[in-house]
Amino acid sequence: MNILLVGMGLIGGSLCKALKKYTYHTVTGCDRNKDIEIQALREAAVDRTFDGSFDGYDVAVIALFPEAAEKFFAENAAKMDKKTLVTDVCGIKGEFSQRMKKTAEENGLRYLGIHPMAGKEFGGYYNSTAELFVKANFIIAPFEDSSADDVKLLRELAIEIGAGKIVETTPDNHDKMIAYTSQLAHIVSSAYVKSPELGLECGFSGGSFQDMTRIATMNEKMWTDLFMQNRENLMFELDILIENLKKYNEALKNSDCERLSALIAEGRELKEDNLRHRVGQPN
Repeated sequence: MNILLVGMGLIGGSLCKALKKYTYHTVTGCDRNKDIEIQALREAAVDRTFDGSFDGYDVAVIALFPEAAEKFFAENAAKMDKKTLVTDVCGIKGEFSQRMKKTAEENGLRYLGIHPMAGKEFGGYYNSTAELFVKANFIIAPFEDSSADDVKLLRELAIEIGAGKIVETTPDNHDKMIAYTSQLAHIVSSAYVKSPELGLECGFSGGSFQDMTRIATMNEKMWTDLFMQNRENLMFELDILIENLKKYNEALKNSDCERLSALIAEGRELKEDNLRHRVGQPN
């Protein structure tokens, strides 16, 4: 297929490299930073760079922040080849996907959102890698009236670039689950590093500290956009977390060893049950 990648940051750049390494598709890269396009050509991460024409593409992947993705699609949908399947890799779906679908339908196009669950502490093309999606979870978020062929096409692309578990879900359920599994964790990490002890941790930290703080280096523009577009789901999860933290705090204030032990045991048992449930689940 002929595939257009719009936006060559960490995800877009990694998609370019993965498609070139693991498939025989023709990849066209498009980025507002022309130096990145040139670098991608030098590295053979793309076959060519975007020349301004949207003709002849089977798939167009918009790998931009949500607000920028909507703007790009709205400005260019009328120019796109009617046979092109348009997708995005944003970490938000829900109403965002509804708006993207509306733009597609108004211009005789097909749209279906995806979300590769892969990333790194630092973004940008120069941190991208062909292996980013290997064994990573990959979400496809079709609508009730989405074409089965389009879902199959995106599923096959995910398999080709090495994705692990591939999940199909509605755009709304995507946002509900991502609020808990991804966005809440990013808020916790951001808040956690605000202790005055952060600058003194060298030599005192281990794996738990690294795990908790790794994603605090997130891009504030992108994640603010993601958080605000999913704020109701995220506030729901944040309220639950705050209430649970209060229980630990109260047990400590009251020197209640029995209560604290029970809280810790409850968390351990829930996680152990979660791990047992994951074992043997099909990809």
